[in-house]
Amino acid sequence: MVTKVIKSIKIISLITPYSSIFEILNSFHDMQLVFATNNLNKIKEVQALIPEHIRLLSLKDIDCLEDIPETQDTIEGNSIQKAEYVKTHYGYACFADDTGLEVDALQGAPGVYSARYAGEQRNANDNMNKLLDSLQTTAYRAAQFKTVITLLINNEQHTFTGICKGDITNDKMGEKGFGYDPIFKPKGYEQTFAEMDLSLKNSIGHRGKAISQLINFLNTL
Repeated sequence: MVTKVIKSIKIISLITPYSSIFEILNSFHDMQLVFATNNLNKIKEVQALIPEHIRLLSLKDIDCLEDIPETQDTIEGNSIQKAEYVKTHYGYACFADDTGLEVDALQGAPGVYSARYAGEQRNANDNMNKLLDSLQTTAYRAAQFKTVITLLINNEQHTFTGICKGDITNDKMGEKGFGYDPIFKPKGYEQTFAEMDLSLKNSIGHRGKAISQLINFLNTL
């Protein structure tokens, strides 16, 4: 590998200005990964965690404009399905996540249907309103967020799982975050995810935990 790189440098030096050679050399240290999502909030959260030497690409960056199928009946299954779709159709090393809110009193619902709990319009307020209505008659409000990340790289599949336990509040609180964040209060905290700074949410949250495992793995490559 080193010999090939040296030969490439010699060839490049004959046809490329020296100022550009350093840019090309730096590119050898970059790792391109597609994050299989169009959710800009997710991308913002993950970009705050990904090491600088990894270049994160969105689906838009690779011109993947179609809806990726999410037809599995588990969070794990959807994560794998999305990652495999990008790898098969676009050829990039990639990772995909799927997240669900699992409420004990609802036997784990909405779970894999969290994004479309109130219908295919996938409206966060509609989803929260339906969930709060479903819990009106119970004081037992324990729940957990679960994120599963599937990484496809070097012809291998790796899975990382992050869980954050907490409770569903009686009302929406906070303007930050997205999804069910205004009604989820993580265990040990008096704030909902939607009231927290992004750095705190990342450090204790389900996605942050799963991403941390992903990053630890990527640093071994």
